[in-house]
Amino acid sequence: MGFAKEEKSRRVVRGVKTLFFLITMLISFLLFSAPILLVIADTLLPFSLLSASLSPSSLSSETLSSLFNNYDFRYSLVDIPLISIIRSAVIICVYSLCDGPRLSRGPYLGITTMCSVSSLIYVSFKAPRVFRVSSMDRGEHVIAMEIALFICSLLLAIGHIAVAYRTSCRERRKLLVYKIDIEAVSACKNVVFPRYHKILLEERVK
Repeated sequence: MGFAKEEKSRRVVRGVKTLFFLITMLISFLLFSAPILLVIADTLLPFSLLSASLSPSSLSSETLSSLFNNYDFRYSLVDIPLISIIRSAVIICVYSLCDGPRLSRGPYLGITTMCSVSSLIYVSFKAPRVFRVSSMDRGEHVIAMEIALFICSLLLAIGHIAVAYRTSCRERRKLLVYKIDIEAVSACKNVVFPRYHKILLEERVK
C-alpha cells in the first residue's frame, strides 16, 4: 500500500511538472510570436466587428464596394479595418526585414510607434463624430459593435507599441550578452581560447 501511494504521488508530481513545462513553453512561444500574432489579430478582429455591426447584412465584396462608394467620414466605419490592415502590413514588413540590432534600437520600434500613434490620433478624432451621428438613428446592437470596433482598434495600436518595445528590450539583452561573451573570449584568447581569435575578428568586422 505504501509503495503504491508513493508511486501515485510520483506520477502526480511528474504530471504537474510536465504540465508546468508545457505551459511555460506555450507562454514562451506566444511571447516570441507576439508581433506576428498581433498582426493577425489586427487584420481579422476589426473586419469581424465591422461585419457584426452590419448585421443582418454580411460583409461581402458587394457590401464593401457599397461602403467605399458611399463613404462619409462622419458615419462610415470601413476605414477603421482598412487602417488596421495598412498598419499591420507596414509593421510586419519592417519586422521581417530587421535583424537583431535593428530590432533592438532601429526602425522597427520607431516605425511601429509612428504607425500606431498616427492610427490612434485618427481613430480618436473620428470616434466623437461617428457616435454623434450613430446615436440618433441606429440600434443598440449596432452602436455596441461600433464601440467595440473603436476600442479594439485603439487597444491593438497600443498593443503594437508594447510588443515592439518588449521585442526591442529582448534584442538589446541578447546583444548585451553577446557582447559580454565576445569580450570574454577576447580577454582569454591568448591563454585559453587561441583558436577563437579568427572568429572574434570576423564578428567584429560584421
